[in-house]
Amino acid sequence: MESVQAIKQRFGIIGNDPKLNRALEKAIQVAPTDISVLVTGESGVGKESVPKIIHQLSHRKHGKYIAVNCGAIPEGTIDSELFGHEKGAFTGATQTRSGYFEVADGGTIFLDEVGELPLTTQVRLLRVLENGEFIKVGSSKVQKTNVRIVAATNINMFEAIKKERFREDLYYRLSTVEINLPALRERKDDIHLLFRKFASDFALKYKMPTVKLVDDAVGLLLKYRWNGNIRQLRNVAEQISVLEQNRIINGTTLKQYLPNAGNNLPAVISTTKPESDFSSEREILYKVLFDMKSDLNDLKKLTMELMKKGSVSDVQKEHEHLIQKIYGEDDQDSIKTNTVVDDLEVLSIPEHTETIENKTLEVEDKYHFAEEIEEEETLSLHDKELELIKKSLERHNGKRKLAAAELGISERTLYRKIKQYDL
Repeated sequence: MESVQAIKQRFGIIGNDPKLNRALEKAIQVAPTDISVLVTGESGVGKESVPKIIHQLSHRKHGKYIAVNCGAIPEGTIDSELFGHEKGAFTGATQTRSGYFEVADGGTIFLDEVGELPLTTQVRLLRVLENGEFIKVGSSKVQKTNVRIVAATNINMFEAIKKERFREDLYYRLSTVEINLPALRERKDDIHLLFRKFASDFALKYKMPTVKLVDDAVGLLLKYRWNGNIRQLRNVAEQISVLEQNRIINGTTLKQYLPNAGNNLPAVISTTKPESDFSSEREILYKVLFDMKSDLNDLKKLTMELMKKGSVSDVQKEHEHLIQKIYGEDDQDSIKTNTVVDDLEVLSIPEHTETIENKTLEVEDKYHFAEEIEEEETLSLHDKELELIKKSLERHNGKRKLAAAELGISERTLYRKIKQYDL
């Protein structure tokens, strides 16, 4: 078994970071076996080097090695690319074609950006991993293949599984062994070493003197975040090598090649999106309906009080907070100016009578003329109201006052609904 240092020299890997060394050790250990490997890490960290190491150190090293970028192949043709197709299987299929799994029989396939695979293709891939069987597009014949699969991705697989963009069973089948490559910002001691290597390579390529960094430039290089990782560092080294006439680079010059340099202020970033932030149109619509329903109930209450007491000013004083909630301060002022004074005679409505067998009976209900409306609440709106209350209480850690303010209802109304829904 080759040492980590020998592997670095053989495959041109630069760096002495412990996390990088551990990733290479795992690659060396799993190479002689046939188990599936999933390489994870941010974009630009050099994930494509690990499958090459695994293939060259395995008993399949004399077989074919095929690297497939799953994100670059259109969804409609990826099944044909991976598994092949029969003549006439679809428009444009003028002849039978062998897919990568058939061509690489006995070798290794590297599936880069495996998280971008369509769900239908994931089902086919799972079958290949389980028993080595696949079916060409447009064929009914089952074929066998003996291929080792090494996959790589830069996305959060658990988040993709949660959003149903990636099959959980396929993830666990691919990640029998998971190798994670650290981001460049986690390898501080390797950054300057990599820059010097790239600067030397580009000086040889373009036949010009090698650029060198002074101390303040080296400090800036180490503090920079490097979101693009090694790929970004390589591009910066190439730009400086080609564009700068002065081969001694200071911090001011280097800063011109680093986007947003000096703005790496510490910040707390939430990695999880709130379950409900009313961002979708459906959420907003339910919120509006919920508010309308609350206002309608308040209006019905005011109307009933007016019908019972007949005095506008009394009702206005007793339910001032309710009127302000419905109409707001501006509208409330206009209501006050148009308020009917108590001295005015309230319209009297004759009592309703019914005649039964030529006898006149008085009906005690003085408000029979008011149409009785039976409120019809759909199950979906009821459930959504319950859901909104729950989520609002969760966001404010059970503080009813803040939750009621967000929902646009009074704290007493919210308390009543909590009791009603047994929350």
